[in-house]
Amino acid sequence: MPHVSLDEIESTTAQALTRQGATDDTAAKVAHAVRIAEANNNRICGLYYVDSYCTQLRTGRVFGDVEPEVNHDKAGAVRVDAKYGFAQVAFAAGFDAAVEAARSNGTCALSIEHSHTCTSLGYFTEQFAQAGLIALGATNSTARVAPPGGATPMLGTNPMAMAVPARDGGVAFQFDYSTSAVALGKITMAAAAGESIPVGWAVDAEGNDTTDPKKALEGSLVSAGGYKGYGLGLMVEVLAGALTGSLLSTEIPPLKAPEGPHHDIGQFYLVIDPASFAGDGFWDRLDAIGEAVDAQPGARLPGSRRADVTSVELEDSVWQSIQALAE
Repeated sequence: MPHVSLDEIESTTAQALTRQGATDDTAAKVAHAVRIAEANNNRICGLYYVDSYCTQLRTGRVFGDVEPEVNHDKAGAVRVDAKYGFAQVAFAAGFDAAVEAARSNGTCALSIEHSHTCTSLGYFTEQFAQAGLIALGATNSTARVAPPGGATPMLGTNPMAMAVPARDGGVAFQFDYSTSAVALGKITMAAAAGESIPVGWAVDAEGNDTTDPKKALEGSLVSAGGYKGYGLGLMVEVLAGALTGSLLSTEIPPLKAPEGPHHDIGQFYLVIDPASFAGDGFWDRLDAIGEAVDAQPGARLPGSRRADVTSVELEDSVWQSIQALAE
């Protein structure tokens, strides 16, 4: 398998997107998100998605040349209509206004409305942390998760994310995970590889536990932690679907289908300026949390101590498909 530099991954991805109709600015923003996903070994949200992006640019499921509309009518609320374009572009359009509002008011809510899937939610919350702000994020997706006791999907994998700034800049810690027991991509990748999945990830169409990823895809994923994860999934559904005026999980079409209606997905971010609350005491307490974790050998805060990589190892077939799209 080839080792490919992150610079080459980013530039090749951008070229592939522009070849399929995205503007240079749109392609650059989406390609940067792909780069970060690959650097973090988040393969499901990296190059794995580029072929789908390109196909859906050609078929019109996502628009690569729209200008998001930013509305800031209330001091603590910034709303961005993505106009069925990429979430990365819509987020960038509203980011500065949300940061300024959070610093002025103490908090700000940012909604991204009617967008393509954002893929990696943590990519966005980390940007707020790098600006010195705490951020909580939520987004929904196509219904794949049945409620406890049921067998019919009604929630998406519905990820939530949180990023916390460090005292001297950067990110102290962050997490980004689905409220389902596992991300859907892990099951689709297992099915493609002919591998089994652990018990507790999914149920078949009759609601029975299964280790067969193909039966899981015909059935439902389950919530992480049973009723606890189910509650968190519902919270995400309200924030990302109902509050943004975008689609609910039961209405969102399959994300990777080459043709069909727009994704029309929402993302919701709650942004908090720690200086408006505990002041410098926030940093002292944050340090105490980190020290309590670091005192235990083998333990760490989530998302901390990431390796600084400049290249990653890729599967030949994945890299060759991206190169072909870029040529």
